[in-house]
Amino acid sequence: MHLVFLTNEYPYKALPHGGIGTFVQNLARNLVKKGISVSVIGITSSDKNIGEELDEGVKIYSIKQSSAKFGKFIFNSFRIQKKIKEINKILAVDIVEGSELSFAFLPKRTFYKKVIRMHGGHHFFAITLNKKTAFWRAFQEKQSFKKADALIAVSNYVGETTQQLLQFKLSFKTIYNFIDFGKFNNENEIKQELNAILFIGTICEKKGVKQLVEAFSIVKKKIPNATLHLVGRDWSNNTIKSYINHIKTIIPLEDLKAIKFYGTMPYYAIPEILAKAHVCVYPSHMESFGLTLVEAMAMHKPIVYSNIPPFNEIITNEVSGLACNPFNSNDIAQKIIKILINKELGIKLSENAKNEVINKFSATKLVKENINFYNSIV
Repeated sequence: MHLVFLTNEYPYKALPHGGIGTFVQNLARNLVKKGISVSVIGITSSDKNIGEELDEGVKIYSIKQSSAKFGKFIFNSFRIQKKIKEINKILAVDIVEGSELSFAFLPKRTFYKKVIRMHGGHHFFAITLNKKTAFWRAFQEKQSFKKADALIAVSNYVGETTQQLLQFKLSFKTIYNFIDFGKFNNENEIKQELNAILFIGTICEKKGVKQLVEAFSIVKKKIPNATLHLVGRDWSNNTIKSYINHIKTIIPLEDLKAIKFYGTMPYYAIPEILAKAHVCVYPSHMESFGLTLVEAMAMHKPIVYSNIPPFNEIITNEVSGLACNPFNSNDIAQKIIKILINKELGIKLSENAKNEVINKFSATKLVKENINFYNSIV
């Protein structure tokens, strides 16, 4: 079997990437170990990144994005289609997998099966965050789903919600994301930093960063030596050039001194910074899954997390973590304080989290589920 993944976020050459890129890399490497051929196609704006690379048996093809002023997405799709045909001449392609927008401008009938893995598309996030859909992106997403042959969802919630919003006829299979437990452990016994609060994710509104820094000011009044560590890439749009700079304007100066912005960190460095955390906090307004939660659970950490459906599929309130209202800074703060001042609670939550994540998100189990699904559609 030969699979091709479409993603611009595959984490190689130290390029910026998000959770989807990390997931694709984990899955692709594991599939190769099972004897499955895997290729990755990504669009890049950098001339120096164009070409072919090999990552533990995964073949990566980076192609230059179109320079067209209008219809760039269409022309990029033509280039992807051309590259798929070139790869097919080397080794027959059985399946091409991408996210929600991937197949909008690819043909309906193809010599390969098209799989959409729902990580949370335009309709999903627009509607669940009470925003309007953009006509062009909404159109592309609908077209993409019309051309798909099979669907995977990374959580029941994202699958059910997307199905309801787009009213597609295909059924979907929920297969959770997984991590490499060999990397996410604390075998080196890195010492925890007392009262260190950690967030990992894009520094943006959707991730609840504003509410988190507001909560931190409340925590500081109760625990003066508390520190906040924010790991992730900065976010911007047409009105906000840097969300980090924007956030700094609402933080009192005395609290700002206890906050550290790390920016983007290489994936191999994440386990070490997780090991140092006293508590991990993920107050996202909405997500499709929660890979950062799984990583923190595997690292034996107590977690404060948003009471949103996808997170509730991963972690159990008051058993393996503490759920909070992500729009209520005081609620976030009180849950953090509860863990920081109660050592026994932190130990109980972290131990339960470790056990829960091993049972639910084993790579062996979930890689097998993916392979069974692929076999069923070829």
